Amino acid sequence: MQSVKKDNNSTIQHFILQPARFRLDGGAMFGIIPKPLWNKKMPADELNRIDLALRLWLIKTSDRLILVDTGIGDYHGDQFDDRFDVRGDKSPLEKSLEDIGFNCDDLTDLVISHLHFDHVGGICKKDKNEQLVPLFKNARLHIHEDHLAYSQSPTMRDAGSFHVKTFMPIVDWYKENNLLHLYKGEEGELFDLDSEKLKFKCSHGHTPWLMHPYNDEYIYMADLIPTSNHVNIPWVMGYDIAPGETTRNKVDFLDFTISNDLKAIYEHDPKVWGSKISKDDKGRYLASDLSESIAKNAYQV
Repeated sequence: MQSVKKDNNSTIQHFILQPARFRLDGGAMFGIIPKPLWNKKMPADELNRIDLALRLWLIKTSDRLILVDTGIGDYHGDQFDDRFDVRGDKSPLEKSLEDIGFNCDDLTDLVISHLHFDHVGGICKKDKNEQLVPLFKNARLHIHEDHLAYSQSPTMRDAGSFHVKTFMPIVDWYKENNLLHLYKGEEGELFDLDSEKLKFKCSHGHTPWLMHPYNDEYIYMADLIPTSNHVNIPWVMGYDIAPGETTRNKVDFLDFTISNDLKAIYEHDPKVWGSKISKDDKGRYLASDLSESIAKNAYQV
């Protein structure tokens, strides 16, 4: 992989969107790591759940407004919201965009890292007839083709993470309206960002063909490294379909982040939205130069 060339004159604007928060089981989030270790970093509630962000990356260029991932959505019902302790405003994505002067119709491109329910759930909303309809009708949808295929026939272990009956009618709507763009391969270009490119690089341990967008400044870690605490190589989620592959992917991505002087964006860290990556004198990877999350639905970085 070639190094990313920096453009010090870039006029691109970057925003962090935080439309909601939720909770997942702490043991599942940290796999084989004993609770006394992870509980010091991310304390569990009485149901053993830890607090997690739903953090999205918004990019504005001269002619594009690009959103990476969509969060969990607000239409699942009380039982679902109670189980996962979903907390956010009604119409959370609309509210987050409005807070920084945009609306859903302004979006030109929607990039989905992978199709788990907490990443693609916000792609739609309920209309007045209680039917799910696309939230971003002017946007072009970008998904990895092989991951989309995998989502249609996952293993029994991870099938519950794919709410196919929810997102596939929306994906089909994009396809029918010639707004679906599918990608192949381990890495490639998504599109131009004025004087630079938005590219992608895939990981496979969490789920096959998870697409990580990156540019000259940032890389979106999604569920490969969901929080800054997961920078530690053995700290791998129990949700991952291939934990051993995750550890190899993490080394590759962390080295790539260091060599290109990028800042990692953490999708689920409740306290830290991003960091640089460094190594200590023993060669262990560290989240350094931490950027703490702000208590707002959206803000520029």
